[in-house]
Amino acid sequence: MKDLRSALFRRRYGSRIEEELAASIINIEEGMPQVEAAMKKLRFELNTMRRIGIHQVKVIHGYGSTGHGGALKVATHECLRGMLDEGKIKAYCPGEFFGPFEKSGRTLVEMCPAFRSDPDWSRANDGITVVILK
Repeated sequence: MKDLRSALFRRRYGSRIEEELAASIINIEEGMPQVEAAMKKLRFELNTMRRIGIHQVKVIHGYGSTGHGGALKVATHECLRGMLDEGKIKAYCPGEFFGPFEKSGRTLVEMCPAFRSDPDWSRANDGITVVILK
């Protein structure tokens, strides 16, 4: 079943899934889109991944040109908060808290231990957010 999901994902998104990664990747900062277009892409891709059975996702949103939290990062967290309230995702954790020294990072890894092997685990990467889909 995993091979079928991987094939469907590769066909749909034109990218390969790295077996060593703990999560599939959605890059919403690619091409420097406007916030509205990026949020539309984020929702669409999260819904598609959920339908084909992918549960661990890493969203790459960047952290803004000033390094203090760009518009895509803020909008991504607002969108994910809404999806959490709607019951569409189980949990999410901003990259800066994705590690063993932060409660939200530990909680996420308790829910999905595979995230512990993610290359960004405990790197305080402000440009990503990890998500567990239902």
